[in-house]
Amino acid sequence: MVSNQKKRIASRRLPIGAEALAKGGVHFRVWAPRRRKVFVLLEGKAKTAGNRALGEELSPESNGYFSGEVKNAGEGSRYRFRFDDENDSYPDPASRFQPKGPEGPSQVIDSSEFPWTDGEWPGVEMKGQVIYEMHIGTFTKEGTWQAALKHLPELAELGITLLEVMPVGDFSGRFGWGYDGVDLFAPTRLYGTPDDFRRFVDRAHALGLGVILDVVYNHFGPVGNYLAQFSLDYFTDRYETDWGYAINFDGENSGPVREFFISNAVYWTTEFHLDGLRIDATQSIFDKSANYILSEMIDHVRRVAAPRALVFIGENEPQQINLIRPPEAGGFGLDALWNDDFHHTAVVALTGRNEGYYSNHLGCAQELISAAKWGFLYQGQYYHWQKQPRGSRTLGVDPSVFVNFIQNHDQIANSARGERIHRLTDPGKFRAMTALLLLLPQTPMLFQGQEFCASSPFCYFADSKEDLAALVRKGRLDFLSQFQSMRDTGIREIMAEPADPATYHMCRIDHSQRKNNSGCNLLHRDLLRLRREDQVFRQQRSDWMYGAVLAPEAFVLRFFGESKGDRLVVVNLGRSLNLSPAPEPLLAPPPDSRWDVLWSSEDTRYGGGGTPDLNTEQVWYLPGHAAVVLAPKKIVRLL
Repeated sequence: MVSNQKKRIASRRLPIGAEALAKGGVHFRVWAPRRRKVFVLLEGKAKTAGNRALGEELSPESNGYFSGEVKNAGEGSRYRFRFDDENDSYPDPASRFQPKGPEGPSQVIDSSEFPWTDGEWPGVEMKGQVIYEMHIGTFTKEGTWQAALKHLPELAELGITLLEVMPVGDFSGRFGWGYDGVDLFAPTRLYGTPDDFRRFVDRAHALGLGVILDVVYNHFGPVGNYLAQFSLDYFTDRYETDWGYAINFDGENSGPVREFFISNAVYWTTEFHLDGLRIDATQSIFDKSANYILSEMIDHVRRVAAPRALVFIGENEPQQINLIRPPEAGGFGLDALWNDDFHHTAVVALTGRNEGYYSNHLGCAQELISAAKWGFLYQGQYYHWQKQPRGSRTLGVDPSVFVNFIQNHDQIANSARGERIHRLTDPGKFRAMTALLLLLPQTPMLFQGQEFCASSPFCYFADSKEDLAALVRKGRLDFLSQFQSMRDTGIREIMAEPADPATYHMCRIDHSQRKNNSGCNLLHRDLLRLRREDQVFRQQRSDWMYGAVLAPEAFVLRFFGESKGDRLVVVNLGRSLNLSPAPEPLLAPPPDSRWDVLWSSEDTRYGGGGTPDLNTEQVWYLPGHAAVVLAPKKIVRLL
């Protein structure tokens, strides 16, 4: 009997969950070490005895697993698990779909029949990517995969190469960000079916767009979380997170827990053909074992997906560079990290406000130069906001590993109104900072609608019942109280209510603004074309780049492109300047050349006021609130 079980398990695609069999029937496997007996209850088919549904009993294995084939189940069957002699039943922790939400029955999904057309898709690598973060529920008015799919050609034409989809593991309620998911294998029913998600990915690949999924491996949401009914060892109190119990990756009985999460990563990249993962809050994924869970996970997933290339991007508030070093160098094998330092200094430069967690950034010219050159600004210095050193050394690290942004879901929402950055600063400054973001060697990321200056806000929203809704609102207010301006009672009163459906609906972006705000859209399109096609910028070489401060809010970046030529990026976020004298060698053109304007944020097509000649015979003129890209042009001398 044991050998037969091993044979059946070996033929499964994944070690847990319900899998339809080619010969008919479904094989179920679940980890439930708390229980003596586990029964599968098929909706509408379970036998009863008195008030109790009997179901089909699974066979016990070692280490708390139960498994077995149920012949009268198949694709689309809905089921729950019942334990021992209890009457209550629960959804599958590895459910592939929850059509009625986390508290309803699980549904058998057969992914093997989906007609994929991306057989030649090679996957993605980090260098050369332009990331686009999107929340499916607010990306369109309909808030579905099918509606989002229709806009993919616009993103491909814009110059986006990699879509980063916010979490989709099913969660309670009618709307939410997805970071409180409880069914990590079940794409939420709110956006459509699992096959709708597959169609989205297949279409993206056909257009040359990669797709990665934001996953949460540091905690589970509070509502609809039934894991403790199966095992108390999913969680541990040996570590603390900001969102509840930490996941048990290194304690007693942690082996099946690790298998659960590794299987989840394999599931997304194989059954949905995803090109990798963005891993949320890695600093709260605790593991002191010899093989750190993310390292083991990434290595395993890469081997399963080979030869297709995958990327793994981490969010890591402490800026631990070891995460992106290869395993052979003692690292954990991620490909990139979000760069909060660039965001923070850019926002301070744009708005002039450095309260709360922005207080350790000044937004000055030197900070922006250093962020351009080195990625992280904090590489071990004392960080007063956290009262401890922060960051790690980045010398020798390829710049593409730093994901730069001036907006993302968190940063827009961390305010009373959820306003986008173009609403909080001068239009000229916004255009200039957009140029810096999209031309630097680091990997740029845009947030949905940023490319056409969408008017819709992006607030925190979560459909919660009354008691939890009150706690969520209080938690948001407590968090935002770090900002002095948010302590004003008037501001606190206007904060959008997270549980109000109106908050969710007003965050949906209006794609007709892509045409109405054509200047903003053209700005992003032209910059991404320059990044993609220019022989210097496309190389993403920070070792070619040097910077100098020209004034408190003005600086120059010089790219010495060797055989590719030179480029000069002049950025002035302050008032217009006339540099006379101009004793800065980076401003000097190559021999027998002069600087010509290659691109300007003051182009009238973007809403700018026009660009005069910067390098006259007498002075260097730096227009205020502008960025200008210059290329050398040979001087023709008449004999």
